[in-house]
Amino acid sequence: MRNEIRSTLEALQAGKISVDDALLTIKKQPFEDIGYAKIDLHRGIRQGIPEVIYGAGKTAEQITGIIDLMKRNGQKNILITRMSAEKAESVSSIHEITYYPEARIGIIGSIPEPDGIGTIVVATGGTSDIPVAEEAALTAEIFGNKVTRLYDVGVAGLHRMLAHMDEIMSASVIIAIAGMEGALASVIGGLADCPVIAVPTSVGYGASFHGLSALLSMLNSCASGVSVVNIDNGFGAGYLAGMINHMGN
Repeated sequence: MRNEIRSTLEALQAGKISVDDALLTIKKQPFEDIGYAKIDLHRGIRQGIPEVIYGAGKTAEQITGIIDLMKRNGQKNILITRMSAEKAESVSSIHEITYYPEARIGIIGSIPEPDGIGTIVVATGGTSDIPVAEEAALTAEIFGNKVTRLYDVGVAGLHRMLAHMDEIMSASVIIAIAGMEGALASVIGGLADCPVIAVPTSVGYGASFHGLSALLSMLNSCASGVSVVNIDNGFGAGYLAGMINHMGN
């Protein structure tokens, strides 16, 4: 793969291809196969955001090997999601890592200065939703977004959310995270003038079916401008919110 990139750059320097053609060639370069994983080293060029490591189901040794390859190829900030504290401790013996236990996220490198067009608001119905919210917030932050956290502002005490109308009305994207009946997304969607990303959580009693009832409620929201990601998918919400927040750039 490196030989193909070198050939492309040499052709560019020799004036045989244009800058646009060279960039297109690099974007289409293949992954690097390390046996147990195929690392997409050009995702940042192709999509604007580099590959993220999904930690669940991978051993600490596998995670370390993927980090090694990413760092050798110039990726400075690396996000690892769904990572256990034990794996983080093992990886930390080789790579400097910041671990956020509540979100189950590990970060190699540092959270950059925000360069998005506005602020992403992450709101939760209750305190029990915070682990998913932190996964969303940290994901958005590592991809260069300013994040405001509004936790425990659910519909059981609607005045708590109404006390934050300035933050809600000035947001560029809102991530609404709730379990139980998942009503928070509909309420925020009826107030905000920006896209709302709803995240159902598995918080709730038996009839919540581990988040299915919240998922269905959010999918059936009568508020316009509300989209829905999967149950407990804070990462997906933070990623999507970050993309929206960079559209103007």
